[in-house]
Amino acid sequence: MNAPATIVVGYVPTPEGLAAVEYAVGEAQRDNARLIIVNSGVRGYDSDPAFATATDLDALGSRLDGLGIEHEIRQSTQAFSPAEEILQAATDVGADLIVIGLRRRSPVGKLFLGSSSQQIILDAACPVVAVKRPE
Repeated sequence: MNAPATIVVGYVPTPEGLAAVEYAVGEAQRDNARLIIVNSGVRGYDSDPAFATATDLDALGSRLDGLGIEHEIRQSTQAFSPAEEILQAATDVGADLIVIGLRRRSPVGKLFLGSSSQQIILDAACPVVAVKRPE
């Protein structure tokens, strides 16, 4: 019997981050997969707005428990970028899929996905799904 799939999802407490989690939850339910939620501030700064509060993470964990989804929530305070944290988590758990959220960009910003998104897409050893927030 094969082990269940493992999905790593980058989470930030924004509409884009929540859209990524929602997509990953749907995939986990469909495939009976395990979720690894990764949250970090920029270079580990816990004052960064991307760094989720304990309340946010507890609510997310409770929701996943209620849905019966096997999960782990990782929140690093190390001096690594969010992309490095997500890629390292994916390597650590042998991820089958990475899910990230994308922000809306200006025409100039569209030339680049964003340094974290671009690094994850280019360096991941597994497929990556980039999710836009709902309008």
